[in-house]
Amino acid sequence: MRAGPSQEDIRRHNLGALLRHVHLGGPISRAELTAKMGLNRSTIMALTSDLTAAGLVREELPRETGRAGRPSLVVRPESSRVYVFAFDVGPDRLAAARVGLGGAILDRRETARRRGPFDLDELAGTLAGFARQMRRKTRPDTVCVGAAAAVSGGVRKDDGVIMFGPNLGAESVPFGEELGRRLGLGLPVSVGNDANLAALAEHSRGVAVGVRDLIYLHGDVGIGGGIITGGHLLGGHDGYGGEVGHMVVNPGGQPCGCGSRGCLEAEVGERALLEAAGRAAARGESRAAARGESGAAARGESRVAARGDGSAAAFDGDRVAVDGAGRQGRDAVRAVVDAADRGDIVAQEALKRVGGWLGLGVANLVNIFNPEMVIFGGMLREVYLGSAAQVRSRLATNAMGPQRERLRLRTSALADDATLVGAAELAFAHVLADPLEVLARVTG
Repeated sequence: MRAGPSQEDIRRHNLGALLRHVHLGGPISRAELTAKMGLNRSTIMALTSDLTAAGLVREELPRETGRAGRPSLVVRPESSRVYVFAFDVGPDRLAAARVGLGGAILDRRETARRRGPFDLDELAGTLAGFARQMRRKTRPDTVCVGAAAAVSGGVRKDDGVIMFGPNLGAESVPFGEELGRRLGLGLPVSVGNDANLAALAEHSRGVAVGVRDLIYLHGDVGIGGGIITGGHLLGGHDGYGGEVGHMVVNPGGQPCGCGSRGCLEAEVGERALLEAAGRAAARGESRAAARGESGAAARGESRVAARGDGSAAAFDGDRVAVDGAGRQGRDAVRAVVDAADRGDIVAQEALKRVGGWLGLGVANLVNIFNPEMVIFGGMLREVYLGSAAQVRSRLATNAMGPQRERLRLRTSALADDATLVGAAELAFAHVLADPLEVLARVTG
């Protein structure tokens, strides 16, 4: 017969639960914590005292309440003292932030990333350099309790290895291990898929707070997805769940980097939109336009991507889309949407075409998962705003009535910071699960 939880187990759970309330909800009174957690006042007082002594929270008298009687103390996170490092590695940018307990972004750095093979040494060095710059600006009494990174690719959940990241040019890269070594903090670096982490960010701090069933669709070069059911991320057996961009919506359609045809990514992604709008450079020229190269690169020949074993994986230069003005990524997509708003017929037709395939993909997901909300983030935020009519038309035609009846379609509230905020929440997960043990370990 299995023994029940010990008193220490219960205490550890309650400390984590209380800290989570303060971290996600912000300043909260002891009285409110008593009601939310279903614990008595003396237990709440003991828990807040422990967390205050550890330097994780502080208690203050509330502002004037206008009520008679002794006011309940307000518990606030020690945002300026306790922090994590969050990193985002996308096809077009590298970002790093120092995020305080409670979710406040205290400092940040960002730089453009040149598309091409995944240079582990360069990328880890750049991000670690950002972290050192930010750390030098902190007070002596601050403490880093975690670090995590969001990457555009499939991540093995056990060790943070990027197993496949065709839009990053990465395959079997031990990114978490190398970044942790470069940071030199004595802390492991957790790594997660960018769409999954953005879904968690919107669920905890964005447009989907309080929503238990949602689908977050993220667009950059390709399309990714994060699926939350019953309040929990659907990760799959090995952590690779949510690759909705490789759901086939148009059999025999556009070629996809995964080797298939007609994937949602191939019909809706950046290149699909730019080609439909007549704005994509020739496939053999896109790499050269992006990097100012000539010769083999200008002919669109394959380059090599990093592999963890030192061998090479092909990086397909044809998958890089650049418009005629040399723009790529969200700048190129926004240019198409802006042109459509100004009456450009070709741009409008391109958005209609892409919006139709996007709507079909959303209808498939709605039929399968019955979400309360679908969120469009990254590049798809602009695409959806420019093609909402087509997306809704497809839903009306292809989604079953009961599933779409109460469905809400929304754009990301966290916008370009969704993946970075998600990485911060992943980094805080350990301290929220066992606050005092983690703090003792990193300060001991």
